[in-house]
Amino acid sequence: MNFNDLAREVHQNAVEHGWWDEERSFGDIISLCHSELSEALEEFRAKRPMVYRICRASDGCPCDREKCGDWDADTGVCELGVMDEKPEGVAVELADCIIRILDYLGKEGVDVEAVLLEKHAYNKTRPYRHGGKAL
Repeated sequence: MNFNDLAREVHQNAVEHGWWDEERSFGDIISLCHSELSEALEEFRAKRPMVYRICRASDGCPCDREKCGDWDADTGVCELGVMDEKPEGVAVELADCIIRILDYLGKEGVDVEAVLLEKHAYNKTRPYRHGGKAL
């Protein structure tokens, strides 16, 4: 699947799930992207894995904290509990931001692939650190 197909599919899913029943402003879209990025930062600050699932064990095992001796941070698996289907983590929140962006670009009918390739090609021509700019 290419980016344009994915953008159309992401937007169609959002429409089918009621997220476009009311028109959103561009500011709303940007705010939603910011919120996903903030969630990624919080996952990172909490030193959680890139992708994990919450354990629904009867003892309330959190599985993303050191309290659980059965949580394997490398594999993201808890040996005791039943894992939620919903993925969590830094990479997941970053993906949510991409999904928000694709949803909007899909709604607007933007040729995502063309824009990405054009911008990437331009970035390759830019000087090292764009003239010494800070991060």
